[in-house]
Amino acid sequence: MATLLSTEGQRAGWRDYLELTKPKVVVLMLITSLVGMFLATRAGVAWSVLLFGNLGIALCAGAAAVVNHVVDRRIDALMARTHKRPLAQGRVAPLPALLFALLLALAGMAVLLAFTNTLTAWLTLASLLGYAVLYTGYLKRATPQNIVIGGLAGAAPPLLGWVAVSGHVSAEPLLLVLIIFAWTPPHFWALAIHRKHEYEKADIPMLPVTHGERYTALHILLYTLILLAVSLLPYAIHMSGPLYLACALVLGLRFLHWAWVLYRGTRPHAAINTFKYSIGYLFALFIALLVDHYLLLNL
Repeated sequence: MATLLSTEGQRAGWRDYLELTKPKVVVLMLITSLVGMFLATRAGVAWSVLLFGNLGIALCAGAAAVVNHVVDRRIDALMARTHKRPLAQGRVAPLPALLFALLLALAGMAVLLAFTNTLTAWLTLASLLGYAVLYTGYLKRATPQNIVIGGLAGAAPPLLGWVAVSGHVSAEPLLLVLIIFAWTPPHFWALAIHRKHEYEKADIPMLPVTHGERYTALHILLYTLILLAVSLLPYAIHMSGPLYLACALVLGLRFLHWAWVLYRGTRPHAAINTFKYSIGYLFALFIALLVDHYLLLNL
């Protein structure tokens, strides 16, 4: 792939541009999008929608991630977790990065319009703008509730996958969005506690910085309780069966255990362990939904 010049005259390779798209985050989003697609139908998903629908969603998600890198390049340079990012180190300049984001967004929208439907394309665009403009550009620096309000944009992928297949919005995909929406605060606040001093140094008003670790740990515990309750709703509305119910209870109670450990403050690395568990939790919960769905079809 061709390379572009950075502000320091260095050559930015394709790996730098790939890193700007936050591929690991996009992969987790695509897993939830795939689950949304397969849950939306009992007849199987057309290969064109499966392939190009997820490609379009991935391209738009990558575009939003690139904008996040551009806007946060100053604070990224101050934080140990992010100081090696391409823009923070000057390997990629802001203008080429923004042009790259625009190219990804236009390509993603074109793919979605061509292979899925208009509603999917517009919902994906709304999610992109919600994350790149509302959260990154404003909320992140404006309020300690930034991740709660902005989390809705990151919760959209299962809805996008569902709509790509069905062409309409219904209660089931909105419930999937609600699960991720409730999951986001305990997931991200656990990391924020672990990285509190870095956010403080970067002058970002994350909840542990503005209200303290104990207050944040309490809210992580409360949101985890909400998440446990919300995660049981697919069974309550007959969207899933006993297998999912058992998995949701086991996974949710384990998450609650970590939230309680974090609140009590009895283990030195509870915050980062809670964060790590939360990633596996979401992956396992959505896989359980998918397995349960196809198990029910075969009964």
